[in-house]
Amino acid sequence: METADSVALGRGGPQKIPRPELWQVGAPAPWKNKSHRPITLEALELAISGHQPQTPANTKKGQRRSAVLIPIYSSPQEELHVILTRRSAMMKHHTHEVSFPGGNQEPQDEDLWATAVREAHEEIALDPRIVRHIGTLDSFVTVGSNSLVTPFVGTLDTVPELQANPIEVEEIIHISVNELLDPDIYREEIWEWKDGRSRPVYFFELVGDTVWGATAAMLRQFLLVLLSIDESNHFS
Repeated sequence: METADSVALGRGGPQKIPRPELWQVGAPAPWKNKSHRPITLEALELAISGHQPQTPANTKKGQRRSAVLIPIYSSPQEELHVILTRRSAMMKHHTHEVSFPGGNQEPQDEDLWATAVREAHEEIALDPRIVRHIGTLDSFVTVGSNSLVTPFVGTLDTVPELQANPIEVEEIIHISVNELLDPDIYREEIWEWKDGRSRPVYFFELVGDTVWGATAAMLRQFLLVLLSIDESNHFS
């Protein structure tokens, strides 16, 4: 569902959305009509580091573990930016979808933070030496692969020099936090799933891309924590 404004701005992309027959429009952006001070790296770290991450109750012993990195840096204009990737057409699953750098934990990884940093280095050549872990968002279980995913937030000491690994990444996307907070690019839909339950699905309509699903849910929680908006997330 695109609004006239989003079409005029060239927002939204070619990502395939498997929308079910039964769905309805959900709530507006939780940050709509909420004022906030300019967001600095210091304010970001204070907010994210104070979050107590939750793990879903339906985790199982021996369940596959994955991690993603939400990399944040400040531009020369002191505007915060988030780094995302668009997955390559050569990937077996979720081709052309927008996501954070990340993947499955490997035996050589000391912990899940090491997984997130390693994957970011492999996918976009992000130098691990400039990444600092400031906090962790809520873990969640993916619907398709049944993997327990932990999102880590890391700040970068400088504007990074990146290079996409063409096997995994089609494009590296830099998006400002201020743009993500524009309520007009956000939407929520309520989908009725095959099990008969209704669940919210979130979307961010960027210029040329649609961020949706788990990545949009992580972005949404990141913004809620950043703005200290107390609202239950919907990763379950």
